[in-house]
Amino acid sequence: MAASSSATAPSVSVPPGDGPPAIDDPMLPARLRLAIGRLNRRIRVDSAAVLPPLQTSVLVTLEEHEPLRLSELARREAVTPPTMSRVLAALDDAGLLVRTPDPQDARSALVELSAEGRAMIERLRTERTAVLAQRLERLAPEHREALAAAVPALEALVTMPSD
Repeated sequence: MAASSSATAPSVSVPPGDGPPAIDDPMLPARLRLAIGRLNRRIRVDSAAVLPPLQTSVLVTLEEHEPLRLSELARREAVTPPTMSRVLAALDDAGLLVRTPDPQDARSALVELSAEGRAMIERLRTERTAVLAQRLERLAPEHREALAAAVPALEALVTMPSD
C-alpha cells in the first residue's frame, strides 16, 4: 500500500470483519493493526510473563547490541534517559544485567546481559512461542495455511525502513 493511501486509513479501532479484506480496502491497515496488537497482548497475558514489555524489550535490545550505554539504550527504545535509568535499575535489582565502567568515558557505564538475563529471554521466548503454538493448533487448517503464507509479508513489514 502506498504511503499516501495509508494517510487516509482510519485511525480508530475497528470491529473484526467477516472475511479477508480486499487489498485496496481502506480498512486493511486498521484491521491488521488491531489484530496484531491484540494477538501480541493476548500472548503476553496468556504466558507467565514476569517482566513488563519495556523491560523485555531492553533485554532483547541488549542481547542484539550489547554492550550499550544508557543513552544509546534510551535512543533505541525511544524513551527518555530518566525512564531508561529506572528500567535499568529494576533489571539490575533482578540480576538480569551487568554494568561495567565505560573505558572511553569514566562517567558512563556499559550495560550488558548477565547469565540470568540471557536465561530470562530464553524462558520468555519459550513460553510465548508455546502460547502461540497452542492458539495456532486450535485454528482451522485453512487459517493456519493463510497465516503461514502471510509470514514473509509480515517479516517484510518489520524489516522495512521507516520513511
